[in-house]
Amino acid sequence: MVSSADILTASILIVDDLEANVLLLKQMLGEAGYTCVTSTMDPHAVCTLHRDNRYDLILLDLRMPGMDGFQVMAGLKEIETGSYLPVLAITAEPAHKLRALQSGARDFVSKPFDLAEIVMRAHNLIEVRLLHKEACDYGRMLETLALNDSLTGLANRRLLADRMSMALVHAHRDKSAMAVVYLDLDGFKQINDTLGHGVGDLLLKMVAERLVASVREEDTVARLGGDEFILALWHVSGPEYATSVASRAIESVSKPYEIEGALVRITTSAGVSIYPDHGGDAESLMKSADRALYEAKHMGKNSYRLSTGPGEAVIGEDLTRDAMTE
Repeated sequence: MVSSADILTASILIVDDLEANVLLLKQMLGEAGYTCVTSTMDPHAVCTLHRDNRYDLILLDLRMPGMDGFQVMAGLKEIETGSYLPVLAITAEPAHKLRALQSGARDFVSKPFDLAEIVMRAHNLIEVRLLHKEACDYGRMLETLALNDSLTGLANRRLLADRMSMALVHAHRDKSAMAVVYLDLDGFKQINDTLGHGVGDLLLKMVAERLVASVREEDTVARLGGDEFILALWHVSGPEYATSVASRAIESVSKPYEIEGALVRITTSAGVSIYPDHGGDAESLMKSADRALYEAKHMGKNSYRLSTGPGEAVIGEDLTRDAMTE
């Protein structure tokens, strides 16, 4: 919700080549309570100033030597990719009013200035601008929630599916390999039962950070829910690289965590599958990695297993340590 205080503290830029007009507009806005008003008499500087400051309102004179207001608006359109120009055009020529609106200005005022009109139109445009920004921010928040895990910020199932689809397309086209590492924390329920869900949530966030640090920037780390994570590795050289990532992730996760004054230890088990050896699509790769993970759990935990085909997994490394808290 946009408040009166938000409107009066909005950032405003006055653009006019005549100093007398600039001073008059500043005085009008200042007397109306606006506190963040700046100005320039150089139309060539407007785009740079707006790129750096993202003004909520630009009072723009349309007739200026060297570069008119219409040229300025053309430059502003390249910055405001959302197609919303926060421009209140100022003109003494009636014929320019319609052209100003067609060029992207949100409204216009005529010279000579009318104090009440300028204050009213500025107020209305700033309110619309702030509401527009709120709507954009809310839309980005919803998009983030739709694609990212709310607790850890990692990719969720939907985003993971999109990333894996892209990775598989590239792997198929380039005749290269990609890998899936399916991880599940060992004894996480014990952490929740003994230290509480608050500590459990903090632990999951810290595990997520360590997993992100264990892969390359182009790889994807996702949380499927609970204490299950996926590493989707692009362009791997083969099983050796994928299993080295799994081993590195296991080692990183097993290091102690200091949470609310307690030293918490936990381990993880992993299953690894490789495209195209263990599956030709995302679902089959996930199933192969899940079976390999089950084998790692069965063989003692804190280890990984590499799938040897769509139906089995027997190759791996045992790094067993018991999960505990101190």
